[in-house]
Amino acid sequence: MKAALYREYGSPNVVHIEELPLPEVESNEVRVRVHATTVSSADSRIRAMRIPTGFKTLSRLIFGITRPKNQVLGSEFSGTIDAVGPDVTQFNVGDSVFGAYEGRGTHAEYFSMAEDEAIEHLPAGFTHEEAAALPFGGLTSLIFLRDFGHIKAGQNVLVIGASGSLGSAAIQFAAHFGAEVTGVCSTKNVELVHSLGASRVIDYTQSNFADEGEHYDLIYETVGKVPFSECKKALKPGGSCLMAVAGIPDYLRMLINPIAGSKKLVTGVAIFKKESLSDLKKLMEEGAIKSVIDSIHTLTDITKAHALVDTGHKRGSVVVRVID
Repeated sequence: MKAALYREYGSPNVVHIEELPLPEVESNEVRVRVHATTVSSADSRIRAMRIPTGFKTLSRLIFGITRPKNQVLGSEFSGTIDAVGPDVTQFNVGDSVFGAYEGRGTHAEYFSMAEDEAIEHLPAGFTHEEAAALPFGGLTSLIFLRDFGHIKAGQNVLVIGASGSLGSAAIQFAAHFGAEVTGVCSTKNVELVHSLGASRVIDYTQSNFADEGEHYDLIYETVGKVPFSECKKALKPGGSCLMAVAGIPDYLRMLINPIAGSKKLVTGVAIFKKESLSDLKKLMEEGAIKSVIDSIHTLTDITKAHALVDTGHKRGSVVVRVID
């Protein structure tokens, strides 16, 4: 099978296509023939070892000290079941599926995962490209807004990085949960963010949200560029800043916040579980969330996909079509 590998950390040019043997299938696993995947911001950070402050040593221990342990990136996928282990009960060969694989390895024509991990049947009405574009941003934002932020109807919510994969999902979820939503993005994405459900959009090239005098119950910072000190200015007393990309200093501030004041910093790791994916699938079927796709690339052209993600200016997800 063909797979996109990176044998060293670095620029998009370290990624190249190689032939690998088909993955084995354990008794409780399914093997997925990948139709579509994505290059996410997480793939970009891991490939370049561009890690939030304080976590680089730990990341090297997890992903490989001098070179990558798992040399195939990719966590989002959509495809068909190619083989099943003898103990598998939820899936059959030929089923169309989608999901998120924490072990990475979806930048390949095939990969294997346990059936009780984050894999579900493909929702009706979604193409493989559309389905592959949602799990990373969709699950992360669902977990941050619903589970970490406890979002409620009627709250005033600000989403920073509103046009990315996390932000575009967050705008839709916040509107679905009944919040009054404001998005922060660049000029070219204002119309998109409005169309996703934001009642108000702030163009960060024209003004700073923290200087506008508006205050929010929740601020969701999706890109790791705006510090808590800036977000704090625009929080209501008792409000929370949810930080999807956080370093050690942010985790320390989260511990200090209950002592220092009523405005909270909340961060953590969004673990992709089957239960959360089932919730995301239901929201997809209800029409509460749709895919935002920046562009579609082939597997052999995946280096360009990495380069696009590295710019930090993609709209939604950068999809890679693996098998037609």
